[in-house]
Amino acid sequence: MAHRASFEGTNEVGVVSRLTNAYALTCVGNSEVFYSQYAEVLSAHIPVVHASIMGSRFVGRVTVGNRRGLLLPSGCTDQEMLHLRNSLPDSVVVQRIDERLSALGNCITCNDHVALVHTDLDRETEEIVADVLGVEVFRQTICGNALVGSYCVFTNQGGIVHPRTSVDDLEELASLLQVPLIAGTVNRGSDVLGAGLVANDWAAFVGADTTSTEINVIESIFKLHDDEDDDDHSFRGENSRPNPAQLRDALIDTIV
Repeated sequence: MAHRASFEGTNEVGVVSRLTNAYALTCVGNSEVFYSQYAEVLSAHIPVVHASIMGSRFVGRVTVGNRRGLLLPSGCTDQEMLHLRNSLPDSVVVQRIDERLSALGNCITCNDHVALVHTDLDRETEEIVADVLGVEVFRQTICGNALVGSYCVFTNQGGIVHPRTSVDDLEELASLLQVPLIAGTVNRGSDVLGAGLVANDWAAFVGADTTSTEINVIESIFKLHDDEDDDDHSFRGENSRPNPAQLRDALIDTIV
């Protein structure tokens, strides 16, 4: 299911954390409540690691990863990288990238099979993404914006993109990623999905301002509903689509 969370008064959980099927990262800070929320849900399955990158808390915006690997900006210190290598499973490759677009989490988004990257990303970086993460890489924009990691979040189950994405673009992206997609919002109408949402194949965390209708859309598209509740929800199966009324209600919530 999707869990509401906040870090020291901010609802941008995707800025201060990263979640994959093999590990979770949370930033170093004074909010033990934030860390404990992640640990309570995830620690029985995957490690939840306190980390800083380049001395900053923005671990979700400057890193990108999946179950196979974790990519770090060139400014990440040796000590920070060693801490991550010691804390993550041995199967996870941790590597720095010498890329001028250092906010990797804003410029790259991926699951365990496919990655979308900024159209201006270096060719060498694209090759490292494909090699370390074991994914097929596509240069793409979301609703005309090259910051694909900011405006799209997807897992192996499904994904959510900028609310103004056209139907044609949505279908093209869904075909490219081979997962169902929906246009939507988080944190009561925010279109910066990467900042307000992190998800893997069985859990998600959203900002505390996220409405119940937005959470319902997120849980449906990422297939996070409890099994016993399946009969109560319209989204089931690989070829199903979320009820369009759910998104409409979410947008109405943001206006009201």
